[in-house]
Amino acid sequence: MDLVVARPEGLYCPPGDFHIDPWRPVARAVITHAHSDHARAGSGRYLCAAPGRGVLLSRLPDIHLDSLDYGEAVVHNGVRISLHPAGHVLGSAQVRLEYGGQVWVASGDYKLAHDGTCAPFEPVRCDTFITESTFGLPIYRWQSQAELMTQILSWWRANAEQGRASVLYCYAFGKAQRILHGLMTQAGEAGLPGPIVEHGAMTALNRAYAAAGVALPATVHASELPPRSPLLRQALVIAPPSAQRSPWLRRFGDASQAFASGWMRIRGTRRRRGVDRGFVISDHADWPGLHAAIEATGAERVFVTHGYVHAMVRYLCERGLQAQGFETQYGDEEDHDRDEPDSEALAEADAQADAKTDAAASAPAAAAAGPTDDKAGPAIPSAIDPRDAS
Repeated sequence: MDLVVARPEGLYCPPGDFHIDPWRPVARAVITHAHSDHARAGSGRYLCAAPGRGVLLSRLPDIHLDSLDYGEAVVHNGVRISLHPAGHVLGSAQVRLEYGGQVWVASGDYKLAHDGTCAPFEPVRCDTFITESTFGLPIYRWQSQAELMTQILSWWRANAEQGRASVLYCYAFGKAQRILHGLMTQAGEAGLPGPIVEHGAMTALNRAYAAAGVALPATVHASELPPRSPLLRQALVIAPPSAQRSPWLRRFGDASQAFASGWMRIRGTRRRRGVDRGFVISDHADWPGLHAAIEATGAERVFVTHGYVHAMVRYLCERGLQAQGFETQYGDEEDHDRDEPDSEALAEADAQADAKTDAAASAPAAAAAGPTDDKAGPAIPSAIDPRDAS
């Protein structure tokens, strides 16, 4: 018996009689994280990882919510359920299911590089692994957190010296907090170039992160500064993509605008976005990271969800795994921000996959940190440099 099957309501565990991240209302829902494509209203009871409880309740108030600490297990209808860090956003979890001698892991969304705002990804040994493939093409490879924050700081500082505000568009949940924490950490004793203005869409989520113990720099709302304050011309303005071209931006005058997203890796995306700069930063695993995570599970069977499913399935099958796709309704929380690769990028991806030139990067050697289970196999360290092994 398969422990997880695709149903019209979402991914379903038949022996346990519950769903994982359902997109329609169900009786019992296990939630991997609080992004709106994975956590939807209307279900009877919810279960999530304890660190994500505050964020989930801020987005779905008044739900009947239970929570488990990472690694804590509960048995429901004979299925042993435990939640393990996914490294995606605050409270994100992989769902481990054990029943009838089988172990399955549904990973939700995940990334391997630790950014300091959530528990780092933890490899979980299993027989069958359900993986995302949001950035499942060889063209997607991320820089380190330190490099990214240095780039953003340099851009902000140069703008501040010219008396221009720096408007940075990013997703309100996860990306914004990662950038705020990363900038504060990277700036260190040198300090930040100016004040940080947060859009109102970020406020509740920033508070939830702070309440969970994540260190964030002080922020202000634009209304707290006088209309002609020189501080507005030195500020970093953190705003969701929906704020672009809105009247709210007028108060910052001739500002430099940038967008932070993994989709900025694709040529032409910045131009289509109409911004001055693009910073390639994602809370999802890149191509080497996806394969490093799959390798570390020891799974012989892999189901691939949302993203470049066909490319991932083909590559995994070429490597000797039993792989197939799951049709789901997951995707970027703001899916309209996605930009498809151009023909040149896709040609490059196919060439790399066919030649298997990424085999070494996709299956790195065992690292120091051990997997969750005792089953032997390669492991992933808690903080992987994405340039090297992920």
